[in-house]
Order: sequence, then structure tokens, then C-alpha cells
Amino acid sequence: MADSSYRIRGATGDWEVVIGLEVHAQVTSNAKLFSGASTEFGAEPNSQVSLVDAAMPGMLPVPNRECIRQAVRTGMALEAQINPWSRFDRKNYFYADLPQGYQISQLYHPIVGEGEIEILLDEKDEGSAKKVGIERIHLEQDAGKLMHDQHPSFSYVDLNRSGVALMEIVSKPDMRSPEEAGAYVRKLRSILRYVGSCDGNMEQGSMRADVNVSVRKPGDPFGTRTETKNVNSVRFIMAAIDYEANRQVDLIEAGGTVVQETRLFDPDKAETRSLRSKEEAHDYRYFPDPDLLPVELGEDFLTECRASLPELPDAKRRRYEEVLGLPPYNASVLTAEVETARWFEALLDILGDAHAVRASNWVISDLFGALNRLGRDLDDSPVSPKQAAELLTLVADGTLSGTLAKQVFEIMLETGEDPGAIVEARGLRQTSDTGAIEKVIADILAANQDKVAEYRSGKDKLFGFFVGQTMKAMQGKANPQVVNELLKKALG
Repeated sequence: MADSSYRIRGATGDWEVVIGLEVHAQVTSNAKLFSGASTEFGAEPNSQVSLVDAAMPGMLPVPNRECIRQAVRTGMALEAQINPWSRFDRKNYFYADLPQGYQISQLYHPIVGEGEIEILLDEKDEGSAKKVGIERIHLEQDAGKLMHDQHPSFSYVDLNRSGVALMEIVSKPDMRSPEEAGAYVRKLRSILRYVGSCDGNMEQGSMRADVNVSVRKPGDPFGTRTETKNVNSVRFIMAAIDYEANRQVDLIEAGGTVVQETRLFDPDKAETRSLRSKEEAHDYRYFPDPDLLPVELGEDFLTECRASLPELPDAKRRRYEEVLGLPPYNASVLTAEVETARWFEALLDILGDAHAVRASNWVISDLFGALNRLGRDLDDSPVSPKQAAELLTLVADGTLSGTLAKQVFEIMLETGEDPGAIVEARGLRQTSDTGAIEKVIADILAANQDKVAEYRSGKDKLFGFFVGQTMKAMQGKANPQVVNELLKKALG
């Protein structure tokens, strides 16, 4: 097991941070957990609210089978215990965006029990792997949203999110650094996107985390924890942990006491601040929801859920290494996101697995480098897998040199044209015509007799000079292998 070696050095020695995360992931479903209202993001406020969501008298919830299926599939992907019998409970509290006066959740009998996730702290080092335990996954309905910026004197309530299905994925307190927490969230998001149970869009709020942090001297019992609510990016999660851990150490060493409380993260100041005290545990008066029967899962349903799972990122990474022969770093990068793996496999479907290593190097260095420069994502790439395969084939068959391929690729990025058409229209085909290359070499040697003499007297490094001059004279279109062979012959 890897050790991230994250320690906070205080006046009284080193401190260790203990981290647990409660990730709220919106279930991929066209309808809400207990109603048929739409879950589409970005709709006009209160345009997607059924009578159930608005808690109109006499309205009864009906469980959405797809939401239950997605939670079960997620649990299976995390190698977690699937509970064939689970139950919904009412969590009672009063807030403006909670029209029922309670939230339907699962406290005592969640649909998914213990599991684990393996994280990799360094993509280039498989020895940096660490397993983080999953305590449980339970289903619950989301609340609405308060809108504070519409009027100076009061707030509006938007109930579009009210009743949307959430999976609350609760980790064990196994993480010991902001880096481990970041790796955990990225890996969890990757698995959810592979499974298709959550889109993982943290900017839109469909995945967010409550961050539990405490500090202790290494080997001591757990300290008092605080909970920072609704943090919606990996970077902010890591920043909240770092700030909160250091705040607690400073507080304790100054003679203060950490109180159990709920806090908020301010991304502008990169700091947490107190929201409400939790010294006295809330009495949510949980009890079984009388309107809902227990959820009982049959063997056929469980078999179908398991059969529907795709190849998951860890299994795919191992296959890329063991079957395709990719270096561990390449395999890790290409399997981190499901869209990347799909793009790469579409490329290999055309090129063939024998070209996997060369293709992976091109995707990671050339394509990703260009997209990063352009500020674009892979799903917005101006180059398709089919076009990339054509470009790499033109290099493999000698039509293009590496230099010419880079020129063609830049034109593809700018215009979206196919590489073959670019080569023909702009005359960028590589030449292996020995007669033409020999003539250029003869001219270069004649113009650089002093360097020819130096080379022949033992300055072998000048060979690169002659290669560069030849390629420059032929505008990068000469076959480098042919150039090397003819130069060695001429200089010999």
C-alpha cells in the first residue's frame, strides 16, 4: 500500500490528516426517483416539477426502476456488497427548498454495502496504488435550490432538482492527504462514467462531495472531524482539505478545541468557514417511509445488472498493458476517462492492435498536446479517429516523414480536412527519389568543404548538420532514412 507521506508540521511535531468523503452523484435517468418529472439540466425554474415533487396532498411516490438499477450497477462496479433487501426511510427536517418537510433516503438498510476503490497516486508508478474502502451507497432524493440573486430582499425557490435521484457514496476514513482524496474522486468519477450511472459533471452539480476532515498525531485515535459541504471540483476538494487540516492543527496547538460542525468552502479565498454547529447531533427522527414498500431484488434482475457492466477502467488498463503492450503510463492515461478509451479503441479498430503502442504515443503527445493548446476536449476534437488512422498510415507507408506529418496535422486541426487530401493539394508527399536526394547532397557537400574535411577527420557529430541541411533544402520532404544512407555513402 502506498504512503502519500503528507504531514502537517506543527510546533509540537508532525500531524496526520484523516479524510472521509461523502460523494453525492446524480443518477443518470430521464425521470426523478419517485416521479415521472424530467431531470434535464438547464430548464426554466419550476418547469420540471410534478405534484409528487411539490408535495401536494395525497400524492404517493413510486420508485423509478432505472434509478435502482443504476445504483446496483454502480455497487457491482465497486465490487461492493449488493443488498437484495433494502428500505427507504424518512429523514425529517424543515427547509425552504424541501417541500415535503422530509427527505426520502436510506439510513438503516442501504441498497449497497461495503466495497473498495483502488487509486493510483502516480500514473507512472503502479507501486503507488492504494485501496480506499467504501462504507455504503444509498439512494435518496435531492432537495430543491434557493436562488438568492433574483431580488435584494428575499429568495426564490426552484424545485426542478427536488426529487432527483442521488447516490450517496460514503467512503471509509482511509485517505491521508489531499492528493489521495483527489485521486479517489477522479477514480470514482471515472468508474461512474464508464458504468453510465452518473455523468460526473461537477460544474453542473451532478457530482459533489461533503468533505470530512480531522487531524491527529500519527498512531493516535481519530480526532474531532468537521464536514465541509457541497464542494464541486477536485481542485476545491483538495484545497478545502489542506486549509481545514492546517486550521485544525493551528487551533489545537494554540490551546483551542476543534468542534464538530458543518463548514462551507469559499473558492475565492481558498478557505473554509463555519456554517452551523453539530456539537449536538441533529434528531432527524428517521423512520421507515410508510408510503414505500421495501426494495427486493431478484436473481434475474441482479444477473442482468452484472451482464450490463462494461469493461471497467482497471480491467481495461491491465488489458492495454498485457495484451496491447502499452507502457503503464500510456495505459493509465488512455483509460482514465471513458471517452478517451472509446476514441483510442475507435482508432485501433482501423489501424489494428499491432500499431497500438505507436498510436498511443501519438494520441498522448501529439493529439492531447494540440487539444490542450487549443483549449478543447476530446469530444470536441477537430480530428476524428478515422482521420488520425489515415495520418498514421501515411507515416507508416513512407508517404509522410515525421516532420511532414506534423505539418499535415496542424492543417487538419485548422481546417478539419482529411490528411490524404491535404497531402495531394499541397504537395507534401515525402520523396525517396535517390537521384534527386543525391543531387541535393552533392550541392551541400560542395558548399561546405571545410565541414566535410572536419567530419572526415573525426568530428562525427557534424553528420547531423549535413542531415539538417539536406532536409532544409528539400523542404522536409526527403525520406530521412534514404537521406542518412546516401549521406553516409557520400561522406565515406
